[in-house]
Amino acid sequence: MGIKDRRTKILMTLLLMSDTSFNSVSFDLDVRASFDISINSKTLITLSSLSKDGLIEYIESSSAPSAKLTAKGFYDIVLTYPVFRFTQEKWDDKWRILSYEIPEKKRELRDRFRRKVASWGMGPWHRSFWITPHPIIPYLKELVTDRAEEQYIQAFEADHVFGDREILIEKVWGKSFLEKKYRSLFKIWHTVLSTDKPNTDKMASIVSSYINVLKDDPGLPKKLIGEGWIGFEAINLFGE
Repeated sequence: MGIKDRRTKILMTLLLMSDTSFNSVSFDLDVRASFDISINSKTLITLSSLSKDGLIEYIESSSAPSAKLTAKGFYDIVLTYPVFRFTQEKWDDKWRILSYEIPEKKRELRDRFRRKVASWGMGPWHRSFWITPHPIIPYLKELVTDRAEEQYIQAFEADHVFGDREILIEKVWGKSFLEKKYRSLFKIWHTVLSTDKPNTDKMASIVSSYINVLKDDPGLPKKLIGEGWIGFEAINLFGE
């Protein structure tokens, strides 16, 4: 599937299988095979933990446990996979801006911090000046408060006053490159669906290839990326 963390894998399974409508999903044999999930003691403990944290509603069963993503669970998973956020809410037209100057002698700290915020749909206008339309400020504060990074970071919320947004989006997130990745994804899907493999094998290949693209999609709202953005087409095709 391309996701190693069991907690994240379960949340993503519920999100993709319920198509953001938060329907209950049964972890039957087909779902387990498609999403590379084994129902063992570790998985059951993770399901119970996610339920206690309010991220899912969990129904235990000796054969095939079921679970349902909650709103809290949705916002937890879209922090890492932001492509789905604006399928549930409208963009508030605000930009979140992050500026950081972590010294070279703390390179490991800087690189770790950069990897983390990059997974939130943030992108660099310059090396240490990152932006996003996603409401990540509360998560950013939680991440750095009382930690070594805090002294090197400034964060802002602002309106976009003027400038070509197409240029901005291409420079910060590489829209044209991401579009090529989606087109390659569609070719993979077509090839997979044309084979004589069992449906569960086909679904596993489709899910794995989709996840590989989703992790690079910043999840920009339609107002920025356009109604006809290929990423929205991918969401619809996968749902079919």
